[in-house]
Amino acid sequence: MRLIFHILILLICLTLRGQTAVAQSAVKPFKDCDTCPELTIIPPGSFTMGTESRHKTERPAHKVTIDYPFAMGIYEVSFDEWQVCFDAGFCGDKMPDDHKWGTGKRPIINITWWEAQKYLAWLSDITGKTYRLPTESEWEYAARAGSPTEYWWGDKIGKETANCRDCGPKISHKSQPVDSFEPNPWGLYNVHGNVWEWTQDCWNKTYDGAPTDGSAWEDGDCRQRVMRSGSWYYFSKNLRSAWRAKNHSKVKSYGIGFRVVRELP
Repeated sequence: MRLIFHILILLICLTLRGQTAVAQSAVKPFKDCDTCPELTIIPPGSFTMGTESRHKTERPAHKVTIDYPFAMGIYEVSFDEWQVCFDAGFCGDKMPDDHKWGTGKRPIINITWWEAQKYLAWLSDITGKTYRLPTESEWEYAARAGSPTEYWWGDKIGKETANCRDCGPKISHKSQPVDSFEPNPWGLYNVHGNVWEWTQDCWNKTYDGAPTDGSAWEDGDCRQRVMRSGSWYYFSKNLRSAWRAKNHSKVKSYGIGFRVVRELP
């Protein structure tokens, strides 16, 4: 049965290679267990990472080729999903603070980069699969879903498209459930806003010397880790696909969460 599943994944990826981002939305999400994060397959491909006309940290714009498919969480990891790991005794001795916003389907917050790694190690152990954080280039590639624009839907933030400080007439001042707003064409929710998302990469001030094959950049200031997506607290300019930010790997914040990547055979 497992062999058939792997063959189907390969056939889907081969079919999607070189096709439009819209076609990817037809891929059916799947889970490795009832309480595991829901995943979708991200196909191989190339894209231009970063920008030339924006901030120094986004330069130089460079081509990245990801020649392998991978599975990615369609949602940010939720409090409900973290609770399972906590109840199993692998994710700390106290549930993270929800800032009095509620738990359930809201994204897990107030967890460090290192605590996210514990959750991923636990997922890997119970499923027999390899779960990890997305690399910075995998994250931008998946968030763009084939788009060259500032956001996956275009160059303007619009209204009621994401959760951020200037994304609508009313400021939420808190996270929203992980399935809020419309998903991008590859089925990923909240890649712009809601909460920042940890990635695997160490922080570097520019892209000079960055990997071009989708791998994590493990050189640089590894006390600081790259975050993507922007959050409910930040302005829409910080939600752009190319925007980069950093934070200390030991920081806990009500504006930082993460989503998973699961490697495919």
